[in-house]
Amino acid sequence: MPHTLLLVSDPERRRTLADALRAAGREPLVVESPEAAAEALAAADLEGLFLDLSLPALDLAALREALAPGRPVAPDSLDDVERRHIHLVLRHTGGNRRQAARLLGISRSTLHNKLRRYGIEQA
Repeated sequence: MPHTLLLVSDPERRRTLADALRAAGREPLVVESPEAAAEALAAADLEGLFLDLSLPALDLAALREALAPGRPVAPDSLDDVERRHIHLVLRHTGGNRRQAARLLGISRSTLHNKLRRYGIEQA
């Protein structure tokens, strides 16, 4: 039976959507990270896809390529690339913002402004 891939950051919303899909006779394939979603896209027989596009680590260009291989993919905006890179650096530093700012070559106040701008709460 084909699955519906479900990747949603909020655990309560993820649970609610999974329950609704099951009630509709569908079998959700619930994943908790963009990396797991990428693996599932490559391996699973999918009939549907629910994604939380606000996830900081979600690579939208790679997602578009996975969903429509061979079609030209427009590059991500600079904001999307910067948001994703900041998230990755914060994850690399274990959430240490001082160290992340140093690695990014920006001041802590600039990093805090960017975190607020991109809605990044924590890494």
